[in-house]
Amino acid sequence: MQIERESMEFDVVIVGGGPAGLSAAIRLRQLAIANGMDELTVCVIEKGSEFGAHTLSGAVIEPRALDELFPDWKERGAPLTVAAKEDRVYMLSSATKGVKLPSSIVPTSMHNEGNYIVSLGNIVRWLAEQAEALEVMMFPGFAASEILYHEDGSVRGVQTGDMGVNAKGEPKGSFEPGYELLAKYTIFAEGCRGHLGKRLISRFHLDQDKDPQHYGIGLKELWEIDADKHEEGVIMHGSGWPLSETGSTGGWFLYFAENNQVSFGLVVDLSYHNPHVSPFDELQRLKLHPLIRPILEGGKRLSYGARALTKGGLNSLPKLTFAGGVLVGDDAGFLNAAKIKGTHTAMKSGMLAAESIFNAIKAGRSGDEVVEYQTAFENSWLFEDAHQARNFAPSLHRMGTWMGGAFTFVEQNLLGGKMPLTIHDNTPDFSTLDKADHAYKPDYPKPDGKLTFDKLSSVFISNTNHAEDQPCHLRLTDASVPTTVNLPLYAEPAQRYCPAGVYEVVQKDGEEPQFVINSQNCVHCKTCDIKDPSQNITWVTPEGGGGPNYPNM
Repeated sequence: MQIERESMEFDVVIVGGGPAGLSAAIRLRQLAIANGMDELTVCVIEKGSEFGAHTLSGAVIEPRALDELFPDWKERGAPLTVAAKEDRVYMLSSATKGVKLPSSIVPTSMHNEGNYIVSLGNIVRWLAEQAEALEVMMFPGFAASEILYHEDGSVRGVQTGDMGVNAKGEPKGSFEPGYELLAKYTIFAEGCRGHLGKRLISRFHLDQDKDPQHYGIGLKELWEIDADKHEEGVIMHGSGWPLSETGSTGGWFLYFAENNQVSFGLVVDLSYHNPHVSPFDELQRLKLHPLIRPILEGGKRLSYGARALTKGGLNSLPKLTFAGGVLVGDDAGFLNAAKIKGTHTAMKSGMLAAESIFNAIKAGRSGDEVVEYQTAFENSWLFEDAHQARNFAPSLHRMGTWMGGAFTFVEQNLLGGKMPLTIHDNTPDFSTLDKADHAYKPDYPKPDGKLTFDKLSSVFISNTNHAEDQPCHLRLTDASVPTTVNLPLYAEPAQRYCPAGVYEVVQKDGEEPQFVINSQNCVHCKTCDIKDPSQNITWVTPEGGGGPNYPNM
């Protein structure tokens, strides 16, 4: 069926309303106003029901990029109110033991003086207000589903997803066709493993001669704890147990925010080998450690969420430009894993892209490749930031937590990030799994509903919802692979790496096992798209407005 679609034209379309996309929009309008080009039109589309609904991070923010974007951010009421007061870094050696590391041996990249403990969702909501005040056209609840191209192959814009389509792909009575949003340039700021960014990287060979991108899954719970246990401004990080039990790498965080709230979470590197690892259950049993338990016990869990994050760093960073568009933020992979931060890098990448695109439009250009953005990045503090951290993730992947940590200390503290060698990790995360029958099975505790929980009750407090009767946004290339390949070889790890209970294998007596996809539960973390060992699952955007609605995360 041929669908007639309305087209809307802008100077710049931005896909994704996170820190990178909103910073790009704000910078474009700031430059337009300052240069007497107030007619320059900027549009931001965001798949979440509101700006900030899908935003999830620890988060400790380095305000460097914000200082540049809005030097008067304090006067404007930016929600950065809890200054970092003390860093505490731990190595947990077992389920009952651990040691606090002396500050002198903690990598300097993990020192947080001058930074702030924040809700990144609230930062995004504030940035959206600033963008709206600058007359950026804002469209939450609209998901970009397709890339539009000119005949010469350059990017022309994007198409938003159709609304009101049933599970068979047929129009319902509420059907509304998606819009064509056309632009001189399109900025892709979808965050980690953006489904359009992934296509662009492949189409334009942007990752040629680069290391494979590497990822982690970050899981977070927001707690309200007893006032006498709360230490506002304290930042705790740790590694070792429980991930060490399966030879996995990653680390946990506990940030004391305002209003007696703490952000507690775990990042598991998706390069892990053991197919029985369940990142969600690792987070739950971590709470039983005597360092963590007394802080959370007696408190109330307010929210839960999860999302993947890019951590390959500079070695895995794709080419940023192509005809008609650019990649910014985690759609490219700017997170600084050594600092455990990506907000300042995402914002700066958006600002650099905006400045380069503005100059191109001012010069009368349209639809070409804005190579100046790549050059601007390589001449900025953002490149320096990435270069200093380039060995962090690959050293941990290849050497493990202890040796990788020692290497990082030497590089960061003694050599100032200027190690005269670059370590590479050329093994994609999806290809690292061992066979299930040879792998150790962790003993995950049964949830008690007070300190530890199950996946479904956790998804409930993430406020995740998708419109009923819509096409499944988790696509299998071959529907037989989960039960004929992944199940016998890897005990179908989707049942465990998914932090939301989306995937399960159901087997009734005398019948063949069935792979079930509960797409309604999906929190849009993208882990399945990354870690599936057969690369058989593709995450595409569901109907706009669907997914989690994170409050204060």
